[in-house]
Amino acid sequence: MNKKYENMVGYLLDWYDKGVRILPWRENPKPYYVWISEIMLQQTRVEAVKPFFDRFIKALPEVRDLAEVEEDKLLKLWEGLGYYNRAKNLKKAAIMIMEEYNGTLPASYEHLLELPGIGSYTAGAIASIAYQIPVPAVDGNVLRVTKRITNSYDDITKQKVKSELENELKDIMPGDRPGDFNQSLMELGATVCLPNGKPLCDKCPVYSICEAREQGSYMQIPVKPAKKARKIEEKTILLIEHENNIAIRKRDEKGLLSGLWEFPNFNQKLSLSEIEELLKNNNVELDEIELLGEAKHFFSHIEWRMIGYKIKLDKRIDPDSLIKIESTELLCDNNMQFNWVSRNKIDEEYSVPTAFKAYKEKM
Repeated sequence: MNKKYENMVGYLLDWYDKGVRILPWRENPKPYYVWISEIMLQQTRVEAVKPFFDRFIKALPEVRDLAEVEEDKLLKLWEGLGYYNRAKNLKKAAIMIMEEYNGTLPASYEHLLELPGIGSYTAGAIASIAYQIPVPAVDGNVLRVTKRITNSYDDITKQKVKSELENELKDIMPGDRPGDFNQSLMELGATVCLPNGKPLCDKCPVYSICEAREQGSYMQIPVKPAKKARKIEEKTILLIEHENNIAIRKRDEKGLLSGLWEFPNFNQKLSLSEIEELLKNNNVELDEIELLGEAKHFFSHIEWRMIGYKIKLDKRIDPDSLIKIESTELLCDNNMQFNWVSRNKIDEEYSVPTAFKAYKEKM
């Protein structure tokens, strides 16, 4: 084990005691709160998570509530956080917790790992913070901090590197404060030893033992391979309006953004005249059409490049009916049925993903 890791324990706990951020899941670290917060915090900043956490816990205060919630309501509560499969896994895990653990998250690292959506990091966080079990919780923040302290050029995307670090941290884990120790490492990576840009070394509690700071190599560490270029997909998004109602549909239950609601869209960029012609050929009569401009959205592996149009339909279309477009070329790759929904209901009840945010704001 690298001696640097052992030396950092006291520095980190002293620093944590003096300046820890007050967060709702820290003030009341019940297992359910820790679990929900850790899933929300994956790839999302703490300040951004706070209102989502408060809203979620108010609506679903206990594991039983999460296990019984309707999926549409759950996805609406998750709207804006992205990675909606995480929300679906929360419900799957909650059902399992109700059936196998009497509604309480198991106080066992190994049993936590068996729950859907919980990997080694989340299991370690719940076990150490909620139950004071001395197990590590290694995420990107922890990998960055520790690799800089030891000036290590290990590739942090390799499972072997993560596993070795987990074993080393387990050896130095303070038995009386494992949760605080794990959180001090996370906190240091989130607020001082930053992921993007220059770290705030003058504010670092382990400044004196950090080899990357001493060697001036902190901007080269941690090491990870370059990301593959995202696949580019072009889209045309339509806000179809009639008498203050908007047409939306539910996406398929499999694939990207599964089970969420969307505006009508084409899997290609189309001009205004092309839109008019396609809709006319499918017996959709227009009142007026407006260009809404272009927008982009980035998923982990895909980039959407979009153009949007706002369309008002002729008054002869019944706003309470469904539009059915009988064309496999039009509006994605299926025959489509749309629900007419008021703007207020879309805002309050329907989970429209952030990918459509630029156009949702123009409803």
